[in-house]
Amino acid sequence: MRYARLAVGGRAVWGRVGEQDIELLSSSPLEEADFDVIGSVPRAGAHWLPPVVPPVFYAVGMNYPRHIEHAAELGNAAAVMPDRPEVGYRANNALTGHLSPIVKPAEVEGRFEAEPELVAVIGRTLRHATYEEARKSVFGWTIGNDISARTWQHQDRTFWRSKNSDTFKPMGPWIETDVDALAQTTTLRVNGEVRAAFPTGDMVFDPFDYLVEITKHNTVQPGDVLWMGAESTCQLVPGDTVEVEISGIGVLSNPVHLEGNQR
Repeated sequence: MRYARLAVGGRAVWGRVGEQDIELLSSSPLEEADFDVIGSVPRAGAHWLPPVVPPVFYAVGMNYPRHIEHAAELGNAAAVMPDRPEVGYRANNALTGHLSPIVKPAEVEGRFEAEPELVAVIGRTLRHATYEEARKSVFGWTIGNDISARTWQHQDRTFWRSKNSDTFKPMGPWIETDVDALAQTTTLRVNGEVRAAFPTGDMVFDPFDYLVEITKHNTVQPGDVLWMGAESTCQLVPGDTVEVEISGIGVLSNPVHLEGNQR
């Protein structure tokens, strides 16, 4: 099943996505086991929102061996193989939906990059979870594009603007509940050209390892998301269209605009 959030009549509405139409739902499938269908809209022309606004936005870094190796070759002293799963955080203001623009701030110079990521959407409250409890807690899977302004990343003590500026975290287009996400392939395209492709599940630690570790200290809630990192990255410029495809889930597509311009 595919669930999405849409802007309909000036408000956010949950929908169940079909091939041609999207059924509008009376409540969130994350919160209610039973909900009513209250209408429908054509899938073509839908205004897609991020499929969930998480209570907590967890994000993993350096979780693919080839990414770690490449970063080490570039002289990143932090690029070492991790011996345990450690997680970071991102800001909800950075979220934007499928087909909405990624806005590059006018003052950003240097590398402006995309990283294609699998995202786990949590459907149960967890604390001190076992691996099996963590596996069962995932409601479904969506797609993320981790946008980074690398010069800011190196200038600042934290990632507060380099990874958390408005529109820097496209997510969507929907949540897929019926897929073996770790058995898929992730593909990154810019203007239709493949820039990266890799096995989605080729991670150092999988999502359930992270949830076990997180819930030793934090209570995870329904609607929380866990972005799983990427193997590869590529540069973007205004005027590009960037697509992240994860087989079995879908395609997340966003144009890149320069702040203050339409393109």
